[in-house]
Amino acid sequence: MSNQDWQGKHVTVAGLGVSGIPAARVLHGLGAVVTVVDDGDDERSRTQAAELEAQGIAVRLGDGATLPESTELIVTAPGWKPDKPIFAAAAEAGVPVWGDVELAWRLRGPDAAPWLAVTGTNGKTTTVRMLASILEAAGLRTAAVGNIGISLLDTVLGDKTYDVLAVELSSYQLHWAPSLRAHSATVLNLAPDHLDWHGSMEAYVADKGRIYEGNRIACVYNAADKVTEDLVRGADVEEGCRAIGFTLGTPGPSQLGVVDGILVDRAFVTNRQKQAQELAEVTDVNPPAPHNIANALAAAALARAFGVEPRAVRDGLRAFRPDTHRIEHIADVASVAYIDDSKATNTHAAEASLAAYDPIVWIAGGLAKGATFDELVTGAAKRLRGVVLMGRDRALIREALARHAPEVPVVDLGRTDTGVMSEAVREAARLARPGDTVLMAPACASMDMFANYNKRGEAFADAVRALADESD
Repeated sequence: MSNQDWQGKHVTVAGLGVSGIPAARVLHGLGAVVTVVDDGDDERSRTQAAELEAQGIAVRLGDGATLPESTELIVTAPGWKPDKPIFAAAAEAGVPVWGDVELAWRLRGPDAAPWLAVTGTNGKTTTVRMLASILEAAGLRTAAVGNIGISLLDTVLGDKTYDVLAVELSSYQLHWAPSLRAHSATVLNLAPDHLDWHGSMEAYVADKGRIYEGNRIACVYNAADKVTEDLVRGADVEEGCRAIGFTLGTPGPSQLGVVDGILVDRAFVTNRQKQAQELAEVTDVNPPAPHNIANALAAAALARAFGVEPRAVRDGLRAFRPDTHRIEHIADVASVAYIDDSKATNTHAAEASLAAYDPIVWIAGGLAKGATFDELVTGAAKRLRGVVLMGRDRALIREALARHAPEVPVVDLGRTDTGVMSEAVREAARLARPGDTVLMAPACASMDMFANYNKRGEAFADAVRALADESD
């Protein structure tokens, strides 16, 4: 749409917050008649509303269910569930619904940078940041944007010029982005998550698969996760777009993989049947845990699809530093390593962390979000030296341990205040032996005790450092 198309267009923005407020301001600036609706009516909402109203934007608080009259388009915050009444009313009235990603896609200029897009249940942020590091090492003007926290709207409408964007997309964002067409994209992995929002695993998978629609160059899939390959097979892509797999084993033609500690490319070479291009060493990946090597291979595949040379893949991976609370080594105390993976807020993420260490004293628990833990415990049982449980839904993990790892010592901490972390670390230290790893990979959300996973990780790191100080 051209800027003139927005003049006088009646647009309803569903939801205040990090995406709704920028969308409302952008649309108002384009000349649209904007009404913001939100369920909330607290002090924070009223302050935000007052700021928007001062700019000439109408705001309706306490009613996010009713479709305002004359609405021609809804732009929704990604977190608003598809079953909300306002969307049913929009469907009945024939009013389209876009998310902030769709809006950003539609507002791109004619010479806009192509998008290399990443989704998956786990590893999205790490992979996008790895990809951006590789693209930067190739001398390209780029940024890691999207669900990673940097607004796509601000990026596509800003003054800065980019050659290519590394874009993280959540299943929520993809649900509301019908016309998105990436240069190349990947679904890293799929496991049950956010099913309360999507309604079923099938709907969750379908929304993730939208990232492949219209890809021009490469659809990158996980060879160890057949569902991701099936999504590629079912995608409507541009003619000539290729399916590119990544694997932790030896790659076949049109795949990237690992051979003798080397990341290699058999996809973007002249003779895929006989050639393999060395990209980097496993030790260039920080940290070189199996799931993080998979992230690196996916990032490398997207970069190679964009024409990046092998040396830039190596240099970008070497330069990359992971975010905090993602398998972050905090300290060694009495020859025991303490690892913070507070970001492991579901069983799939915790499974990846647990697979990276042996033997382990595992700190786990929190809000289960409807998850079950039998498969996770069964897979990790042989690695466990002991387990320390905390949080509201810890009994679910305790019961799975009793069924599948009854010989593993378990400490069950009944406290639900933030101070429990110090006790958890001390109990883990008591169970651990020299050479072990104490791993906080909770497999649960944090909000029963902590504001977010960052605060939980900070509490763990503080408790470990206090333990280290006492040991000196």
